[in-house]
Amino acid sequence: MFLDELVLVIYIFSLSVLLLFGCHGFVMLYYRNKYAQNLPTESDVIEDYKKVTIQLPLYNELYVADRLVNAVCEIDYPKENLEIQVLDDSTDETVDIVARIVAEKQKEGFDIKHVRRTNRKGYKAGALKEGLEYATGDYIAIFDADFIPKTDFLKKTLRYFKDDQVGMVQTRWEHLNEDFSILTKIQALALDGHFVIEQTVRNRAGFFINFNGTGGVWKKSAIEDAGNWHDDTITEDLDLSYRAQLKGWKFIFLRDFTTPAELPSEINALKAQQFRWTKGAIETAKKLLPMVWSSKISLRIKMQSTFHLTNNIVFPFILLAGILNVPLIFIKNAGPYDNFFNFMSIFVLAFISSFLFYLYGQKEIYPNWRKKIVLFPVFMAGSMGLAVNNSRAVVEGLMNKKSEFVRTPKYKVVNKNDSFSDNKYIAKKVEKSAFVELLLAIYCSIGVIASIYFGEISALPFNLMFFFGFASISFMSFKQSSIK
Repeated sequence: MFLDELVLVIYIFSLSVLLLFGCHGFVMLYYRNKYAQNLPTESDVIEDYKKVTIQLPLYNELYVADRLVNAVCEIDYPKENLEIQVLDDSTDETVDIVARIVAEKQKEGFDIKHVRRTNRKGYKAGALKEGLEYATGDYIAIFDADFIPKTDFLKKTLRYFKDDQVGMVQTRWEHLNEDFSILTKIQALALDGHFVIEQTVRNRAGFFINFNGTGGVWKKSAIEDAGNWHDDTITEDLDLSYRAQLKGWKFIFLRDFTTPAELPSEINALKAQQFRWTKGAIETAKKLLPMVWSSKISLRIKMQSTFHLTNNIVFPFILLAGILNVPLIFIKNAGPYDNFFNFMSIFVLAFISSFLFYLYGQKEIYPNWRKKIVLFPVFMAGSMGLAVNNSRAVVEGLMNKKSEFVRTPKYKVVNKNDSFSDNKYIAKKVEKSAFVELLLAIYCSIGVIASIYFGEISALPFNLMFFFGFASISFMSFKQSSIK
């Protein structure tokens, strides 16, 4: 009896955390309607073509480095007012590829430099900071290796700096290879929720938003005023964003202007990216939440900032819920807890909130949103399957365990007939998390069988999602690692 009650207490606490963060989607949708007409102010044309420095941080990107440099050099902006820094920390053939294309572009009249460092101190943040020391531009545009900026990128973004208090303009990510696989499709669904709802709503409602690390333009003086790039977290973009806004700088998010980018096309690359984003957000929350709450900003902004910086804390509780789902089926059918389980139906609200959040994330920008939103259960299962990977990131972030900045490898995979099987950056080693995910898939299959046996129809969908989530993530992890 004691063990049953302990399981119930832990489970109810886990679901309460998930309910709190899950139902925040309702809050976002409320603000979406309230501030729908609160659009950013822009100038009609750029009256003064100020000097712009474009920074391209690279580390071992031999497949996409030339694509990136070519795209940047096609941006429609006066050459005499454009400086390009290729911040190349590479240790492989990328160095030669960049050297060759930089030489070609210099002959074409571009002010482009191949910047090399003797070490990777500070990783991306260190490269950006060092490049900033020599940058001659009033504005700093940043693109990661997997991005292909549009030719009118600068003309579309710089118009919003007419307001002297604007420190950064961020564009929405567009997905070059969304239709490559089911994995890229559910990533697109997740990112659209972030950009179309979170970033848009927070910006229009006057809350803090974040620079997404790429596809945006900074005012150089805003970066310097906020204390420059720091390398004590692995989400240097989120860190600098909050420090700048706490200094009073305004940010602009452009929902309707996009910058195309390549999504991770294999699971190990995605897991590395998710780990970095999750751990870095926890590190940033620990670092900056005291500053947020001691600042003079309004309570509403403090509350939203807290939700923004801490929402990754849900992953350990997702994992706990998945583990406890199985014994709960047996507890329900053996003990006098009917009232408790009837009360638990309230937690379906979190699922409804999440569904509406991603529904509107698709509906606002895609005519074929109905076809896209049907992937929501698959997305939920995938989020559950990533709980092991992301829970480890949360724990490491909370425990101040430092780790290397593991960049997401790019494969130049855009079309369905493209292949990455011979890509040198594919991880060959099977991570320990894949074995844990496999064991959890087997464990959760017991919950599926028990739900069917006891006729617990309401519990079956969630047990199925946990099972398929862990099974699919582990299967793809083993499969990708076995590619020769």
